[in-house]
Amino acid sequence: MMLQQGSTQLLCLTASSGVPLFSRGASKQLPFSVIGSLNGVHMFGGGQGVVLSSCETDGGGKVVWRVFQDSVMLIAVNGGGPGAAGCSREEEFRLQRLLENVWNCMVLVLGQDELVNMRNVERLKRDLRSCFSLIDQLLEERQEGILGDLTHCADSLLPPNPTLLQEAVDSFAEAADSEFGCLAVHGRIAAATEKWWRLAPQEVVLLSALMRSLSASGSASSDYPVFLPQGSPTVAHRLLRFQLLPGADVCVLCGPNPSLHTAESMLVGRYWSPLMETLRDCLAVGERCLPRSVCLRPDVLALLLINRETRRLVSCVRCPLTGPPLPSKTRCWELLKLFYVFSTTRYFTQEETLCVSPEEKALRSNTDDFVHGFSHQPLQCYLVTEECKCYALQTPQHQLFLLIPLSVPTFVLRTVATQTLSDIATATGF
Repeated sequence: MMLQQGSTQLLCLTASSGVPLFSRGASKQLPFSVIGSLNGVHMFGGGQGVVLSSCETDGGGKVVWRVFQDSVMLIAVNGGGPGAAGCSREEEFRLQRLLENVWNCMVLVLGQDELVNMRNVERLKRDLRSCFSLIDQLLEERQEGILGDLTHCADSLLPPNPTLLQEAVDSFAEAADSEFGCLAVHGRIAAATEKWWRLAPQEVVLLSALMRSLSASGSASSDYPVFLPQGSPTVAHRLLRFQLLPGADVCVLCGPNPSLHTAESMLVGRYWSPLMETLRDCLAVGERCLPRSVCLRPDVLALLLINRETRRLVSCVRCPLTGPPLPSKTRCWELLKLFYVFSTTRYFTQEETLCVSPEEKALRSNTDDFVHGFSHQPLQCYLVTEECKCYALQTPQHQLFLLIPLSVPTFVLRTVATQTLSDIATATGF
């Protein structure tokens, strides 16, 4: 069940005529005849009053379809592999999330009107190229430890001096005539204004992904038009982004003013120059995402902690350098994702988001049916694999997922989890 996933290919077509708009993902592209067949079988089902949302192949692969706004069809094809047939529910969950994220990404960059009212297909093909860097980021999962696209919670970093950074973000956003401001460190949100957190979770996740993409381009600043998929899908805002230090970026969502030059020359230095040492301390937290005040138990290989109220998460992998053979850092991240999907598709309640597909609702209904077989609401679960032990617990405010070495006795797992949650919550208030 917890095996490496096959490569995924993403296809985008017009919903009415099946004209291919783009294909991303696997290096070996599907033949045009196969793409046509995938579109044709979906159209045939629609003509018979049947909505085809997913199917499995003989080799353990998975195909998932979804039509958005009766305009664009997205198809995700996963090649499967050894053991893939045993994790059909988890793979469908992952691919449905991918399709939803890709659609929201297209709306973020181009706006809903451009996608729904296709006046010129060839022009739309060209315009869609501006989405490729974001789409590839979602497909390839280029930055380890970024889990927001899967969980629809904002990847966060808890800084050692949160008050100073929060005051700076609030003041900087106000000076830029905006209520939406965010400081990102190592691609994770370290501080943001209250209105930023009120954006839909998918919007926060995609804006963070866009900031990572713009930062990776090497530019010190950028002025980028964006549409908010839920809040403003037809009216663009400006995303002003500035690099404060390598790995630390601040951004605001604003209207026509201020200009990029004005904000860069008059506001950035005024509000952020006095905080260079504070920013360096924040950068020093690194991928651990937790300040030094949090002392994790040595038997915690990796953790994912979700605040269910604020829709934020922190995660880290800390593989010991000594001891018995343990999963690699990359493998720990993969196992953490797989265990999250395993737990949320079988035991834990999933948080409702503003854009839930009928297919994902059906998956949640299946989960509810499974849970109804219990005489209680599951609050904890564990899984023992050949590589490590996994333990998860759910409270009204949090969900915690842990990877723990096989050498730790199973009866100790609950103690490890409850102590870890208590240590983090007490030290940070997260």
